[in-house]
Amino acid sequence: MGSSTASEKTEGSKGREKGNEIILLDCTLRDGGYYNAWDFSPALIQDYLLAMKAAQVDVVELGFRFLKNQGFKGPCAFTTDDFLDSLSIPQGLTVAVMLNGADLCTDIGCFGALDRLFPRPAGETPVELVRFACHFRELPEALPAAGWLAERGYRVGFNVMQIADRSHAEVRDITRMVCDWPVEALYFADSMGSMTPQDAAEMVGLLREGWEGPLGIHTHDNMGLALANTLRAASEGVSWLDSTVTGMGRGPGNARTEELVIEVEALRGRRANLVPLMALIRRHFGPMKAHYGWGTNAYYYLAGKYGIHPTYIQEVLGDARYDDEDIIAVIDFLRAEGGKKFSFDALDGARKFYAGPPRGNWKPAYVMAGREVLVLGAGPGVAAHRPALEAYICRARPLVIALNTQSAIGSALIDLRIACHPVRLLADAEAHTELPQPLITPASMLPEGLRAELGEKKLLDFGLGIEAGRFEFHDTHAIAPSSLVLAYALAAATSGQASHILMAGFDGYPPGDPRNDEVEAMLAAFASSGSTEQLTSITPTSYKGLPARSLYGL
Repeated sequence: MGSSTASEKTEGSKGREKGNEIILLDCTLRDGGYYNAWDFSPALIQDYLLAMKAAQVDVVELGFRFLKNQGFKGPCAFTTDDFLDSLSIPQGLTVAVMLNGADLCTDIGCFGALDRLFPRPAGETPVELVRFACHFRELPEALPAAGWLAERGYRVGFNVMQIADRSHAEVRDITRMVCDWPVEALYFADSMGSMTPQDAAEMVGLLREGWEGPLGIHTHDNMGLALANTLRAASEGVSWLDSTVTGMGRGPGNARTEELVIEVEALRGRRANLVPLMALIRRHFGPMKAHYGWGTNAYYYLAGKYGIHPTYIQEVLGDARYDDEDIIAVIDFLRAEGGKKFSFDALDGARKFYAGPPRGNWKPAYVMAGREVLVLGAGPGVAAHRPALEAYICRARPLVIALNTQSAIGSALIDLRIACHPVRLLADAEAHTELPQPLITPASMLPEGLRAELGEKKLLDFGLGIEAGRFEFHDTHAIAPSSLVLAYALAAATSGQASHILMAGFDGYPPGDPRNDEVEAMLAAFASSGSTEQLTSITPTSYKGLPARSLYGL
């Protein structure tokens, strides 16, 4: 197809005189697919359709129509006509699909994409409603799709994402643009989950300045307000309400269908049969939620509060390499640097906690040169073999360095402590001020507030830079491949010209834990760094890259 015609714009008021009757739209199989790659079983889908009909849901959005096909995704990622034809869809249940606005902004153009994605006109396919998820910048290029689809008999809705970030003037521009096209429902999406009910009401007021047709709302539950925001919007005249079963959706999820159905039942006088829906949850969605773990928590709450894209939280929660302090550090980084748009590069950068070149003023060689260094980790091997470790320390007199606040052996036997993770340091600041040992840390690279938390603690300022896959050793600083405190300790001991590095309490994580892979990669990088220090674990370890001897035979 070529450019739009005048006839495509004449239907701009279509569907706006239908009143404000509430329409419930469930988008579980579309939004929930971010967790299981849209690979829902036929049995689940059939149970879902029957449950939606019984619960008085009006529209089911059964998936996306993605233009690109990269990596395996299940049928609800493409929701083809052939797939829909294979389903037994209850009569009276409207079927919808969603497109990302970005798919209309490619080299093949808006109409080229639509030709591929909608080979049949409405009436020859189960699809009645097509919704578009668009950022503000994508609207001018995506809106002509409404005319193309309307000419072929489809109903059209537009969801404007991250609308809370738009100015008053930009919201007016949105309504002005949408009014020119046959859009049945204009949605605003609380993409970051940062809205309050009052924010939702104010957004309705802004949109109403230029849009008289039906409004819709799509909420995220970062701050536990998805249902409250949806109901407040409904009280302000919003008639299209989105939800998902158990809230299944990207990040913290959405308003929960099972709750919204109950709340809306009285508003429109239509009795819902909840039995099939509750059975659906018990049989299918309850076990999936236990497995995938969607739903809000304190991390999603912080992301909503600071306008951080929920996918960042979903990614770090699904990656066992991220401890609690890592996640808080990522949130703090994205809060300062901006995290409204998800990017794996930005996520990787958020783990590199120190800005600028590494710098320090303390030389580990002052105390380590030519000495045997014993590094104590937090694994159970230290406590399990405490008597033998303490005897060895008293006999051989190695320089003993404990990671963080590890205290499984007598404090008098520990010479130094070492820590580098800023969030872990903040959490442990009070404990460090009470521990007698000096602390090796990148002091001059730490935030001023964190240095203040450490008070009068004696800090040995050894700088740290993070570069993937490599170690590099200097007098007052080092490069390490990760922010693991073990990597920092190995770098400090090697820069300090230790004669031998013994390790205790590095048992390893449970099998299958990806943190094992991160430690192994770090050990491999250390082995290939050209360092001449001999590295030996003297308590049990599962790390293949860590040579081991028995403490009892030393």
